[in-house]
Amino acid sequence: MSNFHQIEAAPKPSAFDGHHPPQKDLLADCVHCGFCLPACPTYVLWGEEMDSPRGRIYMMAKAAQGEAELDQNFRQHMDNCLGCMACMTACPSGVQYNKLIEDTRAQVERHIPRSTDDSLFRKMLFATFPHPARLRMMAYPMLAYQRLGLQKLVRATGLLKLLPKRLQAMEALLPRVPDSLFHSLPTSVAATSHPANQPSSPPSNPPRVGMLTGCVQQVFFQHVNEATARVLAAEGCEVVIPESQQCCGALMVHTGVEEEAMRMARQMIAQFEAAKVDYIAINAAGCGSTMKEYGYILRDDPQWAERAAVFSAKCRDISEILTMLPLRSERHPLPLRVAYQDACHLRHAQGIHAEPRTLLRGIPGLDLREVPEANLCCGSAGIYNLVQPEPAEVLGDRKVDNLLSTEAEALISANPGCLLQLQAGLRRRGHAEIPTFHMVELLDASIRNIPAEELLHRRA
Repeated sequence: MSNFHQIEAAPKPSAFDGHHPPQKDLLADCVHCGFCLPACPTYVLWGEEMDSPRGRIYMMAKAAQGEAELDQNFRQHMDNCLGCMACMTACPSGVQYNKLIEDTRAQVERHIPRSTDDSLFRKMLFATFPHPARLRMMAYPMLAYQRLGLQKLVRATGLLKLLPKRLQAMEALLPRVPDSLFHSLPTSVAATSHPANQPSSPPSNPPRVGMLTGCVQQVFFQHVNEATARVLAAEGCEVVIPESQQCCGALMVHTGVEEEAMRMARQMIAQFEAAKVDYIAINAAGCGSTMKEYGYILRDDPQWAERAAVFSAKCRDISEILTMLPLRSERHPLPLRVAYQDACHLRHAQGIHAEPRTLLRGIPGLDLREVPEANLCCGSAGIYNLVQPEPAEVLGDRKVDNLLSTEAEALISANPGCLLQLQAGLRRRGHAEIPTFHMVELLDASIRNIPAEELLHRRA
């Protein structure tokens, strides 16, 4: 009789190219238990397995094994992901979904063509949002649109409904152009605080803290940067603010534009290396999560990998820095009911949950309300609310409804995108009068003894 030997089939080639494909060992960490399902915004909305983290990981694994193509269906399910990383908080196996989705999105951008209108829209966003100088130029017509009453008129007439959904979303999310549009921050702020029982002098050997100014943040939320610098100085820090800061690359990392993200990371590292700081304070959650990952982003660059790791080790959210410093400045009462919205890239990507609450609860008279479904994304997610406006709007309304249920007088978050998303949701729900603040603004008001009524009036 003939002997038959089973011939093992040759493995199929991966659908991914060899440059940073999603790592097989990280894919294998997922045991498909399903704990991520109720945490995932798109699964909560649609109940579709392939729009859950484990479903997307399954698709990644199949593509890595050569059993699935990088086609338009694959792209759509990856695009549907908000990148909120709530699945990482929920996962009992420690799956590093952030690295998987970011590497996969870079593959998508290299291999799966987009429609012309989608491609042009994204290029327009990438050509403006990461560039503060260009944002300032765009702010001129926005200033006229808002101050001359055109915005109220256009919104009241319903003309916006004639525009494509993405353009409607852009208009709804327009930040208010500040009067101090071209006001620049100083390059340094000296430590000013002192303990109540010591003479009025700055502390000896104050920590030297560099401050990120951000892109949208430094143009439309400069008041948040100013508050951040004041609070750091009041708590005994020497604040260093490098001039002409550019984008940290977070937007590019989250959307798979890898080479540009790496270029921006190198630029940011060099700028803060020259500043010779002990820590880098970050007041925008999405920026913070990316800057803490520079060591991973530049892992294959022999000239920058070690420098990136050293840089990332210095990066701290503003709430982390303030909670690790000894309390130096008196907190004055701020009698307000507030609801705190966890920015996803702070809560889930960075694992920072207790620190902002500790700081807010340290303000006398502040009534901090917890929010139902606190871990569910508000729908902002970088540019998600612009490229995927329909689900983002549903999530935004759901978040605002949960915030309103707390009967808060003001809504608090730690990310400019979240604040804009909440403001748009409040308008849709007929509650535009409720103000939104960055967490550090309340600390600044308490330290400077600004009455609650004045604080609310400033934002009216």
